[in-house]
Amino acid sequence: MLAVLGFLSLASFMLVVIKKWATALVAVVTIPIAVLLISGQGAALPDMVAEGIETVAPTAILLLFAVLYFGIMMDAKLFDPISRGIIRLSGGDPVKICVGTAVLALLVALDGDGTTSYMIICSAFLPIYRKLGINPLVIATIATMALGTISGTTPWGGAATRAISVLQIDATDYFVHMLPAMLLMSAAIIGLAYLLGRSARKKISPERIAEATAHVSSGRHERGPGGTLLTKATWRTWVNAALTVTLLVLLVLGVADLLVLFMLGFIIVLIVNHPKPSDQGDVIRSHAANAVPVVILVLGAGVFTGILTETGMTTAMADALISLIPDGAEGMIPAAAALIGIPLSFFMANDAYFFGIVPVLAESAAQYAIPPEEMARAAVIGQMAHSIGPASAPLWVLLGLVRASLGDFQRFAFLWVLAASLMYIVFAILTGAISVGL
Repeated sequence: MLAVLGFLSLASFMLVVIKKWATALVAVVTIPIAVLLISGQGAALPDMVAEGIETVAPTAILLLFAVLYFGIMMDAKLFDPISRGIIRLSGGDPVKICVGTAVLALLVALDGDGTTSYMIICSAFLPIYRKLGINPLVIATIATMALGTISGTTPWGGAATRAISVLQIDATDYFVHMLPAMLLMSAAIIGLAYLLGRSARKKISPERIAEATAHVSSGRHERGPGGTLLTKATWRTWVNAALTVTLLVLLVLGVADLLVLFMLGFIIVLIVNHPKPSDQGDVIRSHAANAVPVVILVLGAGVFTGILTETGMTTAMADALISLIPDGAEGMIPAAAALIGIPLSFFMANDAYFFGIVPVLAESAAQYAIPPEEMARAAVIGQMAHSIGPASAPLWVLLGLVRASLGDFQRFAFLWVLAASLMYIVFAILTGAISVGL
C-alpha cells in the first residue's frame, strides 16, 4: 500500500509539473500532504514537515549566499576583461575563438544562472562569430555543454542543489569527490570546442579571417556603441578575482562547510564592491529575485522528502524496484542511473526528475550500501542533455540570441552533447565519483 501511495505521489507531482497545472513549489508541498491525509497519518504532518525542512535548511542557506555572491561578481563585470583578453589572444583565428568561447563559458557558468551566462557569452563573442561567418549554433553548443557541466554540477547551480536537498546529503562531500570529474569534463569541452573550431575554419575564406584579424588587432572589439572604450579592469576586479579563486581553493581543501565559505565570501565582496551601507541593501534586494524562488523551492522539497521518508513510502518504492534488478548487477546501479539520466534529463523538467525519480533510485541503491552521494553525482551528469532539451528555460533565451530554431539547434548539437555526456560518465567512474561494482 505504501509503495502504491508513493508512486501515486510521484506520478501526480510529475504530471502536475509537466502539464503546468501548478508551480513546482505548490505541487511539491500540496501533493505529499494530500497523500499523507489519504494514508490516515495526518496527525504526524507537523513533525514530518519540520523534520524535512530541517534537513534541507543548510542547502537553502548555501544556495542563498552563493547566488548573492556570484550576482555581485556579475555586477562587477568580473569576466569582461577575461572575455576581451581571450578575443585579443585569438587573433581572429576561428579555432582559438571557439576555444576561448569554451573557456569563458566554463567560467561564467559558475554563476549558476543559465540566462545570465548565455547573455554574457553571446554579448562577448557573437559579434566576432558573425564577422567571421561562424555558424552561431557553434557558440550555442559550446555554451550549453559548459552550463550543463559547471552549473549542473556545482552545489549552488540548481540541479545539484535539488539532488543534495532531496537526498539530504552533505554538499561538501558531494562536491569534493565530483570536482575531479568536473574538471576533466571541462578540459574535454575545451577539446570539443577545438574540434568545432577546426570544422568552422574549413568553411571560412582566408580573406574573411584576415579581415577579422585586423578587426581584433585594431582593438575595435574592446569598444562599445559609439566607439567608446569599454571599462578596463580596476583594483576591485583583481580583488574579486583573488577572492573567487581563494573561495574555490578553500572549498576544495574542505576548510569549512560550503555555506560558511559562501556566507563569509559574500560579506567580503559586498563590502569591497559596495562599501556604502545604503548601497548594500539595494544590491541584496536586486539579487533576491534570483535567490528567493529557488530557496523556497528547496524548502518545499523538504516537505516532500520529509513526508515520503517518514511515512516509509520511499523505502517501499525502492523495495519494489529492487525486485526488478537482476542478480549480480547491483554494483552497476550508479552507472546505470547516470546513463538513463541522460534521456530523462533531456525530456523532463529538473523539478520532476530530481524530486520524482532520483529519490527512488537512491533508496534502491541504499539497499546495496551504495551511498546517496554517489547517486546525486550520477543524477547530475545528464544536465548537458537537459540544457539542450525543451524543458530548459534558459535555452529559449539562447536561441533568441543566436536567432535559431530549437529543431535546427538540436540537430546540430545532439551528437556533440551525447558524446560529452558519455565522456562525463567515464570521467566520473575513473575518478571514483561513482563506483562500478562487478
